[in-house]
Amino acid sequence: MFNIHLQQLKFHGHHGILDEETLIGNNFEVSVTVNFIAKGPIESLSDTVNYVELHHIIKEIFHQPVKLLETLAEEICDKLHQYDNRIKRVEISINKLNPPINNFTGTVGVSLSKDYEVII
Repeated sequence: MFNIHLQQLKFHGHHGILDEETLIGNNFEVSVTVNFIAKGPIESLSDTVNYVELHHIIKEIFHQPVKLLETLAEEICDKLHQYDNRIKRVEISINKLNPPINNFTGTVGVSLSKDYEVII
């Protein structure tokens, strides 16, 4: 099984339950690992999972506001699997870099690992 990693992707999004978050937005950091089973030797781009396409999918979903990071994480995982059914597992972490919490220094976030049935 192969792993494709997209680490520390930076996005600005309008995710959250507070009005401030939906109006102003926040900065986020996203890391994704996709595990996939190759059908044979990997000798061309069509034999692997294209990380450029993965990034495009993540970016498109990220710009659609949702209230909870958990919802966002699950939607990204499912869309990545729909893109390529060789994907067996998606692991994602999403961190909100400047959460609207009084007297708070740090980040908050969610992680999700989701397994899928592989069709080869």
